[in-house]
Amino acid sequence: MKKALAFLSMLFAATVHALPLDVNSPKTIKTEKIEYDVKSGTVKTTGKTEITNAAGQRMTLKDSYLSQRGEYLSGDDIKIWLGQHVYIESDNITHDGDDTVAKNAMFTACANCDSYGDAWEIHASKIIHDMADRMLSFYNMVFRVYDVPVMYFPYYTMPDPGVKHKSGLLMPNLESTNKMGTQINLPVYFSFSDTHDATLTLSYLTKENPLFQLEHRLNLAHSEYRTRGSYTHNREGEDRWHLFNNDVIEMGEYARASVYIARASDKTYLQKYGFYEDQPYLDSGAKVELFGQSGYAVADTHIFQELRNNRYRGHQASVPSGNILPNIRGVYQTNPLFAETYMTLSGDVLSIVGDGTSSQRMIGETRITSPWTLWGGNRLTASLAARYDLYNFDNIDMVDGDKYSGFKNRFLPSGYVEWGLPFIKPGGTWSQTIEPRARLTMMRRIHDDQFALNNDSAGTFLSDTVLFSDNRFAGYDLWENGTFADYGVRWSAFNTDGRVVEVFLGQSYDFTDRADTDLNSGFHNGGSDYVGRIGFNNSSWLDISSRFRFDRDSFDLRHAETSAVIGSSSNYFTLGHIWARQFIDAQTLAPDINEAMAGIGLKLSDRWSVRFSAIYNWTEDTFLRHTGTLYYNHPCYYLSFGYRRDNAVREDYQGNTTFQFRFGMTIEGQHY
Repeated sequence: MKKALAFLSMLFAATVHALPLDVNSPKTIKTEKIEYDVKSGTVKTTGKTEITNAAGQRMTLKDSYLSQRGEYLSGDDIKIWLGQHVYIESDNITHDGDDTVAKNAMFTACANCDSYGDAWEIHASKIIHDMADRMLSFYNMVFRVYDVPVMYFPYYTMPDPGVKHKSGLLMPNLESTNKMGTQINLPVYFSFSDTHDATLTLSYLTKENPLFQLEHRLNLAHSEYRTRGSYTHNREGEDRWHLFNNDVIEMGEYARASVYIARASDKTYLQKYGFYEDQPYLDSGAKVELFGQSGYAVADTHIFQELRNNRYRGHQASVPSGNILPNIRGVYQTNPLFAETYMTLSGDVLSIVGDGTSSQRMIGETRITSPWTLWGGNRLTASLAARYDLYNFDNIDMVDGDKYSGFKNRFLPSGYVEWGLPFIKPGGTWSQTIEPRARLTMMRRIHDDQFALNNDSAGTFLSDTVLFSDNRFAGYDLWENGTFADYGVRWSAFNTDGRVVEVFLGQSYDFTDRADTDLNSGFHNGGSDYVGRIGFNNSSWLDISSRFRFDRDSFDLRHAETSAVIGSSSNYFTLGHIWARQFIDAQTLAPDINEAMAGIGLKLSDRWSVRFSAIYNWTEDTFLRHTGTLYYNHPCYYLSFGYRRDNAVREDYQGNTTFQFRFGMTIEGQHY
């Protein structure tokens, strides 16, 4: 079949002017036989011909004829290639300015993707390729999947495959919602520049008013800005919304600023509309960080929004007690004063504002640390610290149950001596290390009733990560209050293949009586419970670790956390489990904390895969949540079908099963 083309001069005139041909030039003609008429400047090819322009776009045809300036071309089986697997084929192709017009045309990005045919094609009465805007416009288009018509649009536009960013409609997707019917998402993409874009999504819900979503992205030379949000005015007349923002600004080599906003109209909006990611609370604020070779300083603020009920997943929640406005902390470490001895200077300013309460504090600390390596491989570290606290309280609960307003101060000297002796046994295949370790910490003993109740501290919980730390409490306000010792032993082995095994067992011992000892913390007067961890990693398909705590008297299990990853990134199984025995008092048991998490991913074939995850509360004998998704990734398109079952019940939110379906075209690795 003969076809004629008056093609754009950018493609063919540049090609003709490149003659005689240079095979290393991007402006080339490849063919079985080529004849060049010097007098007329025309080119005639025989057999399969491929013409490539300077931009890398190409055209294939058979037995072609090209005029001198590219005003005329004829040949058989003309295809305009816009990418490796992307082409337009037409009975009639003409050129008008920057537009190439193909009538009764076919467009596909699936050339040679399947042995039994193109996965999808778009047939249209007319396709216009605008080289100025780099856009493809389709008129009376029929979308075919394996040559079966499945969809019709009177008009559709999309950027050509060479465009990285282009404004326009994205592929809609479909999902069910929690008690709000079916949700149809219609996203619109806006490209302002190569580093600035946004996506606006209109979500139509069959049983609720529309939902509007916006995602904005901006990258500059030394900063990046990310914003996500949504808004709806529901059928009950309520304005419901959320806003997540994270901006990072690099202010030179030694300074960085960030602004973060996370707010929602109410506690259940994120969960009801599908934006919830198990956040216990939302944190908004700003931070400035200063870095130096020997020190750093941080100033930040935090404004919290609580999302949890008083009881969360069957146990009492620990919630922020106020907003932090602001927190300023600086640390400076000196060069070695002698040998490896160094000094650390730190300061902390914190203001906490709650409902009808406030407190401000200033903390300054000086610490000298001196590590030594002695005979026989013994390692000894000694440290002395002096800390001074100044507090201003306004209507704050104190540990004796009274409220207090006014100033308080305290001087808190402390120190520790730590010893360790690693024994290393090299081997041909496996090498082993066993290291006993002990630390004696001495802290000034103070009276409990002279200080505030949990002003910024959340108490303490015994685990292997708490041992050998300067302060076993979370936060600064609570004080260890006396002398205690930490001791334990760690054994590890590793081989030349990268496999690692580790076992640790340790305990803490308080020489002074602890005030108000929490039965569930693992600490007691005298010896604490026993804590440890065990882990194995074979560096390829298995990584398993477990932390545990045993009762000091009966050696009964009190707490266990286990996690495991088995397999590769394509085929894997993940497991997590948390169990803890809870006491109301010494004689009364509370319900155990017993929760399991599992996930599985299977690559069924080169294109099919499935993912499943679940969280199960054994205490309440119910699934908190389970999800599953089936994926199909073809070189030319993608689709997924998934479900989510949520059994949470909170205020106006009651979880149920929701479904989601996504489909899109893939062109040269880009999703549409």
